[in-house]
Amino acid sequence: MAVSEEGKAPDPSKDAGGPAGPGGGRGRGGGGGGGKGPKKQRSRKVRYARRVLFGLLAFIGFCVAAFGVAYLFTPVPSPQEQAIAQGPTFYYADGKTQIAKTGVNRDAVKLDQIPKGVRDGVIAAENRSFYQDPGVSVSGTARAFWSTATGEQLQGGSTITQQMVRNYYGGIGKERSVTRKLKEIMVSLKVGREKSKDWILEQYLNTIYFGRDAYGVQAAAKAYYGKDVKELTPAQGAYLAAAIQQPSNFADPSGAHRPYAEQRWRAVVGNMVRDGSVSQAEANAMKFPAPVKEKITNILKGQRGYMVNVAKKELTERRGYSEDEINRSGLKITTTFDKRLMDAARQSVTQNVPAGMSKKIRTAMVSVDPATGQVLAFYGGRNYLNEALSSAFGDWAQAGSGFKPIALAAALDAGKSLTSSYDGSSPQYFRGTPIKNDSGENFGQVNLVTATQHSINTAYVNLGQDIGTEKIAEMAEKMGIPADRMKPEQRSAPTFPLGVVSLHPVEQAGVYATFASEGKFRKPFVVKSVTDNKDHTRSFTEKAAQAFSSQNARDATYAMQQVVRAARAAPRSSPTGATSRARRGRPTRAPRSGSTGSSRRWRRRCLCSAATAGR
Repeated sequence: MAVSEEGKAPDPSKDAGGPAGPGGGRGRGGGGGGGKGPKKQRSRKVRYARRVLFGLLAFIGFCVAAFGVAYLFTPVPSPQEQAIAQGPTFYYADGKTQIAKTGVNRDAVKLDQIPKGVRDGVIAAENRSFYQDPGVSVSGTARAFWSTATGEQLQGGSTITQQMVRNYYGGIGKERSVTRKLKEIMVSLKVGREKSKDWILEQYLNTIYFGRDAYGVQAAAKAYYGKDVKELTPAQGAYLAAAIQQPSNFADPSGAHRPYAEQRWRAVVGNMVRDGSVSQAEANAMKFPAPVKEKITNILKGQRGYMVNVAKKELTERRGYSEDEINRSGLKITTTFDKRLMDAARQSVTQNVPAGMSKKIRTAMVSVDPATGQVLAFYGGRNYLNEALSSAFGDWAQAGSGFKPIALAAALDAGKSLTSSYDGSSPQYFRGTPIKNDSGENFGQVNLVTATQHSINTAYVNLGQDIGTEKIAEMAEKMGIPADRMKPEQRSAPTFPLGVVSLHPVEQAGVYATFASEGKFRKPFVVKSVTDNKDHTRSFTEKAAQAFSSQNARDATYAMQQVVRAARAAPRSSPTGATSRARRGRPTRAPRSGSTGSSRRWRRRCLCSAATAGR
C-alpha cells in the first residue's frame, strides 16, 4: 500500500480522477475489471433468482385467483336424492324384455337416533379429522388429482363431506375426471362453511351405501342385524363402518371373505380406541358381530337373481363400475341372455334331473356363442332365493375327461397329428402309482382319434409325458383357465391331462367355444351394453386371441365328434351307450373317482351355433 508524506493512505477519489500512468491505468483497469467481473456474475444469478421467484409468485397468485373465482362461481346444487338413487333395470339380449328392476333400500333417520358408538365407528373408519377439517383433505385431494391426471383409477382420500356431497347433491356427476373432482371439492368447501358438521354427518349416514342393497345406516341395521339403528352396539356399528369401503366383501362374510372381514373390523375397533371412543378393555371384550343371513327380494326368484347377480359381478370386476354406481344411477343394463334359450336351459335341466336326487348335488349348464364369447343361456341353480351362488359361474368341480381336449390341442400344437399313437393298455404305473382306464378297459397302441373317442386315460397320460404337461398347462391358459388355478403339483403330475384341475362350468364352455371358433379364444361375458340416465351407451365385446391354428381346431373337433358318433351307434346297455344318454341330456352314472380324478360327471356339447357345458 502506498503511503503519503503525512503517513496516510492516498484518497482513492482523488486518484480516480487523475491521469493514469501507463502501468497504473492497466493495473487499476485490470484490478477494477477483476472487481467488476464477479459483481456482474453475482448480479446475473440474482436476476435469474428474482425472475424465478416472481414467476413462482405469479403462478401461485394465478392459482389462488383461479381457485377463488372457481369457488365463487360454483353453486351448491339442490339436493336430488331421488334422481340420484334410481335402481338399475336389467334386460335380456333384445334390449326390450325386462329381467328385473331393482330399487334402492333407504330409510332416513335423525342424527340423534343414531348411537354415538355407531357415529364414532364411521368417523374412525372414514375420516378421523371430520370435526376439524374444512371438508376436504389436502393429501387425499392431491392423490386423487394425480391418479386422475395420469389415467389411473380414481383413488380414495375423500372426506366424509366429499362423499356426502357426491351422494346427496345432484349435478356433481360420477365420471372419473379432474373437472368433476374439482367441482366436488368446491361444493364440499362451501357446504363445510355453510352447514354444521352434525348436519353433514346426518346426510352422510343416510345416503352412504353399506352393501346388501342398503343405503343409509337405518337400512343397513335392518339388512345386517334385523334391528333399528338405535339398537346397534358399538361392535355392530364398527362392522357397518368397515363395510363402507368394500361392501361386497362384508355382505356375506363367510368362506374366504371371513378373515378379511374380521381383520378390517378389528382395525376399525382399534381406530376407535385410538380416538378415545371406546376403551381398550371394551375393545378387548368385543366379539366379531357376524350379521344375520341376507334376505333376498322376491323379484329375484328363480333364475332372475342369477342373471342379475352375474351381470353386476361382471360390471364391477371387468368393466370398472362400482356397486354403488350400479345401484343408484338408473342404468339400463342389457345382458347377453336369450330369453328363449334361458327358458330352454331351465327346462332341459329340470326335466332330466333324476327323481329324488339329493339337494346337495347341484346342476349347471352354460351356452356360449363361439363367434362373440357372449353367454347366450345358463342354468344357475334351483332358485336364487334359496341358493344364491350360481352353479354355472360360482361352483366348480374337477374337469375330469373334459380336460382331455385341451391336452389334445396342446399335442397338435406341438406338432403331433391325429395318427400319433400311444399305449392305451391298463393298468400302467407312473411314478409308482397305477393308472387305469374306465371300467378297466384295455387297449393297445391307439391313435389320438381312438384315444379321444374312448377317453383312454393311460393313452392321454402317455401323451402328457411325451409332450410335457407344462405345454398342456400353457394351452389351458390360452383357453381361459387361470394360471393360478393349476397348482405346481398338479401341473407336474402324470394325471394332469385327466382333468385334476377344478373349473367353473362357464370356463369349460369357453374352452369348447374355442374349438368351435377355429382356435380363437374369447373370454365369455354376460353384459352387452350399459345406458346411463343421459342415454349414453357403452357397448362391450371381447377380442379374440388365437390359441391354436384353425387346422388344429378342425382336427381336434373331428376327434371329439367320434365320441358322439360311436355313442349313437352303440347299444344303450354298453358304456358308450351310457355316454350317448348323457349327450342327449338323460341322466347317467358318475364315473368312479379313481378313473379320471373327477367325482362328478361333466356333460358337454360343442355345437355349430354354441358351445355348451353342463354338470
